[in-house]
Amino acid sequence: MVRLVLFDIDGTLIRTGGAGVKAFALTAEHDFGLPDGTQRMSFAGRTDTSLVRELLTAHGRPTDPATIIRFLDAYVFRLDECLRTHEGRVCPGVQEFIGALHRLNPPPLLGLQTGNIRLGAEIKLRHYGLWQHFAVGGFGDDDEDRNRLVAVGRARGERLLGRALAGDEVLVVGDTPADVRCGRAIGAKVLAVATGGASPEALRQSQPDWLVPDLTHAAAGDVCG
Repeated sequence: MVRLVLFDIDGTLIRTGGAGVKAFALTAEHDFGLPDGTQRMSFAGRTDTSLVRELLTAHGRPTDPATIIRFLDAYVFRLDECLRTHEGRVCPGVQEFIGALHRLNPPPLLGLQTGNIRLGAEIKLRHYGLWQHFAVGGFGDDDEDRNRLVAVGRARGERLLGRALAGDEVLVVGDTPADVRCGRAIGAKVLAVATGGASPEALRQSQPDWLVPDLTHAAAGDVCG
């Protein structure tokens, strides 16, 4: 039985209408003097810290921890502004699926596995009224390697639950092959949803345990049994 469910954020729980990418681009331009610095960057399935390092390295800028933190501090301020001006939404079925998880007996612990830094994750999910559902998580400021974030989330879940969790007691929910790889890294079950940037075929090739068009097609009891 699944005791911990770890959700990706962007494309899985919410679509921000490009607010995150816009905030990143504005930070690059106005705080670091790098207009159009993000045009050739791919954001899907990445951690915020690795994206900052890639941007700075590409333009010959220092990548020391203080500079990366300075970028991320400016980014979250601009993110809060961009969320107010971009038209986003909660992905289909999210509220209902979370409600169904809460009604399971016993209900699993809910958490996050996301490339967003923790504050960025909180800003996004508070904006859409979802933050209160999640007790633990692995975030982009915990590790630059996306594949390690599920293990971080599981470790925090174990501390809260007071016991170790086998891989198949963890369910990862995500919208990219990177989410599938993250789950497989610890032997977790994976529910892939085609609500983000990856095509259903790309998700199918990554071999999740379940693949659904969106969470209206997912039954909490089936994936957590």
